[in-house]
Amino acid sequence: MFQPVQQVRELQIVSKKNRSKKAEKPHDMLIDERRQHILELVQRDGRVLVGDLSRDLKISQITIRKDLDHLESKGLVQRSHGGALRIQPGTMIDLSLREKRDRNHDEKDRIAEAAISLIREGQCVILDSGTTTTAIAEKLKKFAKLTVITNAVNIAAELDGTEIEVVLIGGTLRKNSFSLVGPLAEDNLREMHADLLFLGVDGFDLEVGVTTPNLLESRVNRAMVKAAQRVIVVCDSSKFNRRSLSRIVSPAEIHHVITDRKLSPETAESLRAAKIELTIV
Repeated sequence: MFQPVQQVRELQIVSKKNRSKKAEKPHDMLIDERRQHILELVQRDGRVLVGDLSRDLKISQITIRKDLDHLESKGLVQRSHGGALRIQPGTMIDLSLREKRDRNHDEKDRIAEAAISLIREGQCVILDSGTTTTAIAEKLKKFAKLTVITNAVNIAAELDGTEIEVVLIGGTLRKNSFSLVGPLAEDNLREMHADLLFLGVDGFDLEVGVTTPNLLESRVNRAMVKAAQRVIVVCDSSKFNRRSLSRIVSPAEIHHVITDRKLSPETAESLRAAKIELTIV
C-alpha cells in the first residue's frame, strides 16, 4: 500500500531533474552569461550568425542583435552583415605601401587583369592609391589612348613614358602611401569627371560600406566616387567583413566588386543581393 507514495517521490525526483535541465537551457541564461557564451563562440569559430544564434539559444533575432551590438560597443567583436566577427588585429593600422606590397600578390594580379578587361580606349579612369590599383597601372601600358586621374605619385611615375595622359590631382603628400590628400585634392576632383573609378579599400562591410584607416584619404576617395560614373572596388577577399577607421561610402554607391575566389559564398550572396555586380577571379 506504500507503492503510490513511492511513485510520488519518484515523480518529484524526475520533476526536479527536469527543472534542472530547463534551467540549463540557453534561453534561461542570464544576459551576461548569454553574451559571454556568444563571445566564446566568436573567439572559437571566428564568427557567428544571427540566425544560428537565435535558433540555438531559442531567443529572438532582435535580442541577438542587441547582444552583438553590446559586445561591439565594448570592443569585443566586430559586427558584420548578419552576424559578428572576431576582432582582427591591424584593421585600424595605416600600413605603408611597402608593407602591403607583397600581401596576396597573386590575388591582386588576377584582380588587376579583370579590371583591365573593363577599360576601353579613349576612356578616363581614376585610380586610387594602393597596391591593387598599382597592379592595375602596371597593366595599362598596352593602351594607346587613355586618361588616368590619380592621387598616387607612384602610379603617375609608373605610367611615365607611356602614351597615357596622367593627371595628378595635387594636394599634400602622405609619405607612407605616396598619395596626395587634403582640401586641394578634394577641390580639384570636384571639377573632374571620369568613366571608371578603381577603388582599393582596407575594409568592406555590407552594413557600413567601404573603409580606410586614414581620415584624409577617405575624404579624397569620397570625392573620387562623386567624380566617377561607375565605381569598381578592387580588393582581395581578406578585406571583407572588416571595418577600418573611416568610412568612404555606403555599399549603395558601389556598382561592381572584383575580388578573389577565397570570398565566402555567404558574402558573395550578400553582395549580389545588394545589387552589386561581382567578379570573382
